[in-house]
Order: sequence, then structure tokens, then C-alpha cells
Amino acid sequence: MKILVTGGAGYIGSHAIVALLEAGHEVVVLDNLANGSPEAVTRAAALGGGNVPFIEGDVRDRVLLDELFAEHACDAVMHFAGLKAVGESVEQPLAYFENNVGGTNTLCQAMAAAGVYRLVFSSSATVYGEGHPLPWHEALPTGTPSNPYGRSKLMVEQVLADLATSNPRWHIGVLRYFNPVGAHESGRIGESPLGTPNNLVPYLAQVASGRRESLTVFGNDYPTPDGTGVRDYLHVVDLVGGHLAAMEALKKRAGMNVWNLGTGRGFSVLEMVRAFEQASGRQVPYHFAPRRGGDVARCWADPTKAREELGWQTQRDLDAMMADVWRWQQANPQGYS
Repeated sequence: MKILVTGGAGYIGSHAIVALLEAGHEVVVLDNLANGSPEAVTRAAALGGGNVPFIEGDVRDRVLLDELFAEHACDAVMHFAGLKAVGESVEQPLAYFENNVGGTNTLCQAMAAAGVYRLVFSSSATVYGEGHPLPWHEALPTGTPSNPYGRSKLMVEQVLADLATSNPRWHIGVLRYFNPVGAHESGRIGESPLGTPNNLVPYLAQVASGRRESLTVFGNDYPTPDGTGVRDYLHVVDLVGGHLAAMEALKKRAGMNVWNLGTGRGFSVLEMVRAFEQASGRQVPYHFAPRRGGDVARCWADPTKAREELGWQTQRDLDAMMADVWRWQQANPQGYS
């Protein structure tokens, strides 16, 4: 198949390029480079052993999308493009609704006009909101996410559900991520945030390498064993494996299908610090700060549905995640810059 990867110059999208090429697919990338680098596409194409056309542009640009679909006979879309920082979303909610909701709406309009009806969408565990018993499974009702990022993802899910109801030609996979970390084992592609990292693990890597002085741990008074937030972290290579499994399953699954992608186990911030110190052999100084707006105390997945319906489960443990991040950081101290 030929797959359009939106956001393919970003962290998860670049790893998806490698996996798709290795599986024998053709890939076209669309990215506005707000959070990505063309070097990521170049390296991913080399790792996957294929040629990857790269179009710099935005999923909100309908004219560009129509031209792209006219030039490239795509069979399906993996949609990674969007803004993704919880804290930033609290400060800039309108940007998140415009990019994440508006962009997906425009993309789906262009897909329908081009006769492309298979879509895998990057959603988030934040759509569950708060108050559910753990672990979180897909049969739980979606809640009221605690931040605009999560609300934008939930809005997109609602749009896609209505779209699937309106036309039986749509085959949609909604993947609710927990917390992707890690890097390709080659050290050639990884997470390369522009500016200050918004996520824990790239910040840990920059502190361990001496690029930053210390880690700020937001909140040490949560109802967790050590007072810090607990999350379900999964390796990015396992995550993109879930995308390929979902894409294959959608050949026989019409409508909207929802799957969690997670390990089923949570680690606290301080546990992540200790694991990274062990992987890197470096001390990671940290200090506590008040809780950050929009964060929840604990969450981890019930990945049973993905295992039973997709034949997918994670393969890489926390030690592998941290070792791969450190290899990437050492080989690319300034990211793709």
C-alpha cells in the first residue's frame, strides 16, 4: 500500500516511516515542521531502505491536500500531525483546537474527495478524563479531559465517530496512546524537541548529558507511592508496530475502531529518573515544583483489546527504552540541529 504519513518528520511519525518501509509499503510524508525536522525523514528513509517523498505543508491547507492526493495515489493515511504539549495547551487552547480538530476535519474532507477512506488516528489516553478505576480500558466512557490537548483529541474522536456513522466506506482506527518513549535502536532517529522539552524522558536525557542543569518534577504530593505522577510508558518502536497492526486490521473492520496502546504497567517520575541514571551511568539532579495544570495523578492501560484484536503487545521493557534514549542522546546531543 501507499501510505500518507502526516507529521512524518516528527518523533513518532519518523519511526512509523521506518516500520512501514520495512513492511514493504510506500510512504509519502506531509509535515509543516512545527515540531519536526526534514533530517528525520531522510534518516528514517535510509533506515527503512526506501525513497520517501516529503511535502512541507499543513493538514489545514485543503488546496495542498487535494494536490497531494491527486499526485500520489494513497491507499490510507496515518495521521500524526498535531500539537501535543499538555502545559502549552493550557496556555494556548485555541491553537490546539485549530490545529488538532480543524486540521483533522480538513484532512478527512480531502481524503473523502480523493476516495481514501482508511485512516489511523493518533489519539490519547487523556480522553478518558479522571475518576475511572485503573487500568483504563476501551469500554470505559470518555470523560472530561483535564486539559485542552486532551479535549482536542476527544473532539476529533467524536468527529471521526460521526464520520464513520455517516458513510460505511470509512475504516477508522483510533489509537489511544499512553506515553511513548525510547528511540530507534540505531541511534539515528529519536525525540528531538524544539526548545525546552515538554516530555519527561527527553528532558531527563538533556540533564544527564549536561545540556540542562536539573529536572523539574511537577508535584510530589500525588496519591502515589512516592508522591510523583505515575504513567504507562511504552517504547516508540512498539507503538508504531501497533499502527501497522491497526492498518492491517482495518482492511476487514469498517466504522470506527478504538484500541489502547500501552504496556499495562505504570512507573512514577522518580522511578523513571532512577532507571535513566542506571542506563546512562550519570546522575540526574532534580527538584520539586508545584503540580502542573492539566496533569492527572496516575494512569496506565489495559492493553487486552489490542492484543486480542490486533495480535499486538509491547516487546521492549523500561531498560530498553532508557538505553535507546541514551544512545540517541549521545549520538545526537543537539537533536537534529
